Amino acid sequence: MYRPVLDAVAGSLTITALVAMLPLLTLFVLLGVLRLAAWKAALISLAVSVVVALAAYSMPVGAAVSAGLEGAAFGFFPILWIVINAIWLYNMTVETGHFDVLRRSFAKVSDDQRIQAVIIAFCFGALLEALAGFGTPVAITSVMLIALGFRPIKAATVALVANTAPVAFGALAVPITTLATVSGESEHVLAQIVGRQTPLLGVFVPMALVYIVDKGKGVRATLPATLTCGIAFAVAQFATSNFLSTQLTDIVAALVGALSVVLLLRVWQPTDTYVETETDEHELVGANSAATVGGAAASRRGDAGAGRGPARHDEPVPSTTVGDLAARDEGKVDSTREVVKAYAPYLIIIALFIIAQLPGIKGALDAPTRAFAWPGLDGLKTASGKTSTLPTFKLNWLSAAGTLMLIAGLLTIPAIGISPAKALKAYGATYKQLASAILTVMAVLGLAYVMNASGQTASLGSWMAGAGAAFAILSPILGWLGVAVTGSDTSSNSLFGALQVSAAKDVGLSPALMAAANSSGGVLGKMISPQNLAIAAAAVGLSGREGDLFRKVVGWSLGFLAFMCVIVFLQSTSVLGWMLP
Repeated sequence: MYRPVLDAVAGSLTITALVAMLPLLTLFVLLGVLRLAAWKAALISLAVSVVVALAAYSMPVGAAVSAGLEGAAFGFFPILWIVINAIWLYNMTVETGHFDVLRRSFAKVSDDQRIQAVIIAFCFGALLEALAGFGTPVAITSVMLIALGFRPIKAATVALVANTAPVAFGALAVPITTLATVSGESEHVLAQIVGRQTPLLGVFVPMALVYIVDKGKGVRATLPATLTCGIAFAVAQFATSNFLSTQLTDIVAALVGALSVVLLLRVWQPTDTYVETETDEHELVGANSAATVGGAAASRRGDAGAGRGPARHDEPVPSTTVGDLAARDEGKVDSTREVVKAYAPYLIIIALFIIAQLPGIKGALDAPTRAFAWPGLDGLKTASGKTSTLPTFKLNWLSAAGTLMLIAGLLTIPAIGISPAKALKAYGATYKQLASAILTVMAVLGLAYVMNASGQTASLGSWMAGAGAAFAILSPILGWLGVAVTGSDTSSNSLFGALQVSAAKDVGLSPALMAAANSSGGVLGKMISPQNLAIAAAAVGLSGREGDLFRKVVGWSLGFLAFMCVIVFLQSTSVLGWMLP
């Protein structure tokens, strides 16, 4: 039996917390400073977490190793199980050419890449987050952007930054329901509070995406579209979470946001159109290659053709250029039947996930679920002496989102007309494509489980809770840290939800507000989590360059986090206290 001691090092919580930071510091330094491949950084950091557990917390070797193995298993199921099947479904649409039809359909809405980034990465990505979550939107939207002519590193950056505001209600609001379970707070109240925090992010995220694509001039040129989308998304997210349905929040917000932009574009268009063109096709590399080759790319305005200067020469660009795409699409008119078939996989996903939530169906899908004790963790306790829930591994193999995604893929086979043999071949290729991402995610979840089981996570949380009333500022940071490590707002809420409530009661803050802040702050750690970086890199052919992506997005992550910290702190005072339900 093992029970963590939070001040295990020299009887000091502060010193112990600093030691507990070592695995996280190792991870971020290896990624952001030394630019090591994510899978290598994750494995090294996992090893550091085990050493800290053994040396600083006196955790038995068997228990530490077992916790790491359970985390790795959880990383594969359910997290990677979702991503693998989602990418397989996407790969089948590429194989049959229906992805090109979908791309042309999106392109018809606007040929401006700034607008495309908002519609695809933010709106469509939010829909995917609502249905599947766990990296699926980043993987799919980043590749969609590449197909529209974006450079891989820019496509991945846009997809990562876009995957913020929708995350708190992602995967049919599983993060919120998990938070309610572990914190003891009302699910509806938590949804109401989060629905009065993340919509404020939603207003600004579309502008951030345009800035990534075309800097400040692009933001000014597209302000009507980004404001319309951001405000429509925010209002829908607030209204749905507070008055309609927690589970439908992001589905409604995504559809309303996209519809608002489509309607706006009927009466308004940017004064100039932005696209990227490659100027030296001899120096291009394929989007499926992680090699870095010298290359030059210039951005131009569609109406004037004015050069925007060279891109960084160390950025690979897709082998399919904007010119190639235009030549391929020239004279191509997609029939209504082909357009319907192109949208069919996503319509199938939406329908399947909605049906799976119906009371009778949900019960039938949950019936085969089995929970068993993970070997080697018998008698594991929390720091408070309660029996830890960590050793209980839940195998909901039929109701899991990844299984539903697999079923959607099987239904997609006849819908798009791909042969079973080609579908099977695409499935095998998907595992090969995601090999490094799979290793990264499993290693990082192993790290998270070791830190949680040994008490490292609790030491960090308790140390931060010692800030008193200032904990209102630190509360979102704790959620951010949890998602940065685990890659999941659900996992972060399960790690820190109860701790947030306990700390709030100790310092006289609203327990529901602090619990909600964990989820709202956590969404901003999603873009820098190693597994999300690995998924994005693998999807666009930049495996091994996760460190470059980390440095591209870390500023956005910290900037938005600071904004959320201010919001939560003011909501804990009379200044914005009126915002709370």
